[in-house]
Amino acid sequence: METITELSFSAQALGAFLGYLLVVILIGIMSSRFASEGISEFFIGGRKMHRFVVALSAVVSGRSAWLLLGVTGMAYTMGASAVWAVTGYIVAEMLLFLFYAPRLRRFSERYDCITVPDFFSARFQDSNGALRIIAVLIITLFMLSYVSAQFVAGGKAFSASFAMDPVQGILITAVIVLFYTMLGGFLAVSLTDVVQATFMLMALLLLPILAIVDRGGLVQVFHELGEIRLSLLDPFALSLGAFIGFLGIGLGSPGNPHIIARYMSIARPEQLRYSAIVGTIWNVVMAWGAIFIGLVGRVYFPEVSLIPGGDTENLYPILAQQHLQPVLFGMIIASIFAAIMSTADSQLLVAASAIVRDLYQKIIFPHRDIPAKKLVIYSRIVVILLVVASLGMGLLAQKQIFWLVLIAWAGLGAAFGPTSILALFWNKSTRAGVLSGMITGTVTTIIWYYTPSLKMIIYELVPAFILSTLITVLVSLKTRKAEQTDEFFRIMGGDL
Repeated sequence: METITELSFSAQALGAFLGYLLVVILIGIMSSRFASEGISEFFIGGRKMHRFVVALSAVVSGRSAWLLLGVTGMAYTMGASAVWAVTGYIVAEMLLFLFYAPRLRRFSERYDCITVPDFFSARFQDSNGALRIIAVLIITLFMLSYVSAQFVAGGKAFSASFAMDPVQGILITAVIVLFYTMLGGFLAVSLTDVVQATFMLMALLLLPILAIVDRGGLVQVFHELGEIRLSLLDPFALSLGAFIGFLGIGLGSPGNPHIIARYMSIARPEQLRYSAIVGTIWNVVMAWGAIFIGLVGRVYFPEVSLIPGGDTENLYPILAQQHLQPVLFGMIIASIFAAIMSTADSQLLVAASAIVRDLYQKIIFPHRDIPAKKLVIYSRIVVILLVVASLGMGLLAQKQIFWLVLIAWAGLGAAFGPTSILALFWNKSTRAGVLSGMITGTVTTIIWYYTPSLKMIIYELVPAFILSTLITVLVSLKTRKAEQTDEFFRIMGGDL
């Protein structure tokens, strides 16, 4: 069989894609005035965000190109068993919306918490700033890796879709994300997330349906998959370690600050139940779309050599190019960039807020009255610097998107997931316990990831999350809790 080497593209497809980019840029320009009012407006939308916007923004900011390129490629390789890679985070994020987010939202408003380090500092009365500093370092470390992965994904998408050099694609992706994030802040990021979530949902519904119909229907697709390899149809055709590891991906959701920031931004905490319903529906539909693209893609391209570059992460655009008209193909490519940008912009804001709010304002100059507009200017400068740093990492990166994203997801999830859950729900958790848990989660993730014999057993997030939880509990039991703990819990529960 002849190997496909690249995709063709037309002026219509390019026009549709550029139209999407124009909408995103206009949103950034229109949001710039609101974002300039103060640091709360720039980083969490002044806690005025609509429940629908919060639902979609929380969902798509957590998915990134990992869903469209990584999960589709994994479903191509593994078959139906890839479904467990999406099950964990869908369940976890529904529970977060319902139980975790309302408590965090109430507390963050009462104590003016704008960032995750803000929350930990207020919750545990971090007088010397050690807890805040450790949190900032962890966020900066993993967020740079996360953002660079999104830029690499952009380069791959440009290369596969428009026959462009990947380096040029990385640069273009970075410039676009930088422009509207720097101008419009959280409001622009959240509003573009709504546009991007719509593009992603449409694409993940339309493409697999058309591809399956063109092949003769779902029964025919399943029949051909069985002929290629019967295990492709078996959702349990994976080891116990892989099964636990896939489900464990959901453990990262409560620890990733770009998702947590959405919970802080909603106008009223009672609106989060609505967001839970909308967000869960969106998560389920997008996830099933990605899985079915991988499955039907295996029928069209039985050998990986038939995919451009022999890379399964190029399956999504090549399948779209073969089944859609040029304008719709342009929209599919836009959906890839929607996934990339909805995550990269959120992560840039989180990293910038950690540096400007937590490091500069709260640690370096805690007693200085810095004008709000000046802090916004500094935030925009930091966003530029972070983009440059992420670009450097992205240009040097040789790893696949799927794994580069997963280590960042794991590091943040293990450091902040157990500690934030315990901080919100266990009144015996202490500052020393949480600090120990953050460090344990981070170190375990890194050691596990770079030890091949350990990595082969299970995804690093699972052991790192467990150890972080245990250390946080054990150290907390040995240290004294803050005197205000009872008051904090009444606020979280809505009693004050």
